[in-house]
Amino acid sequence: MTYCVGLKINEGLVFMSDTLTNAGVDNINRNRKMKNWSVRNYRSIVLLTSGNLATSQAAISTINEQIDQSELEDRNILKAPSMFKVAKIVGKILREITSEYTIEGQKSDNQYHSTFILGGQIKGSEPKLFLIYPEGNFIEASDDQPFFQIGETKYGKPIIVRAYDKGLSFGEAIKLLLVSFDSTIKANVSVGLPIDLCTLKGSSFKISNQVRIDQDNKYFKNISENWGSSLKKAIKSLPTFQEDNCS
Repeated sequence: MTYCVGLKINEGLVFMSDTLTNAGVDNINRNRKMKNWSVRNYRSIVLLTSGNLATSQAAISTINEQIDQSELEDRNILKAPSMFKVAKIVGKILREITSEYTIEGQKSDNQYHSTFILGGQIKGSEPKLFLIYPEGNFIEASDDQPFFQIGETKYGKPIIVRAYDKGLSFGEAIKLLLVSFDSTIKANVSVGLPIDLCTLKGSSFKISNQVRIDQDNKYFKNISENWGSSLKKAIKSLPTFQEDNCS
């Protein structure tokens, strides 16, 4: 399983992904699920992947091939005029790969699916964030839906929903996502460290804060320990249940 999040705030975009992949309890590996591309002072693009690893890797390889081989705007994500067009290119690639597997006898509605979070900025427009479904169609983040999750989403979502604010700084947003990841890792053994992180500041067209957080990372340990103790204190501070509380 996987857990990846793309978050939109006033300052730009924040991306975070775990690295654990598994095909059963006896086949656990670690693979990077975050990929980025940049053209200096012009565009930066980040892709997070969830689902079948072979499908995700095939899609990334195809994206790279089309960057190297095509000058056409409808095939090359570094030539496309908008992030909407980039999302269409990536969605088409994902759909074609899934269809190819289906033709070869693999079911497109099972473990061969992949889902992507795509974000980035092209000069002349604001940062954009998309969720791309296995079928290749996609939706864009908005004020009502300012973040996307893929993979094992249910454990970390309540934390983001309760604490998200578009005015968060990058540092605050990263802290929020680390709490979300910590809760997910503790609740589900199929999500695990290391965690990959990067940010995209609006109008910088540069990927920054590229960090891999592993089990020895002191900041993450501090976040995890303090979050746990803060939760215990918060529970104790709430009114204790009495029968007449419900009358």
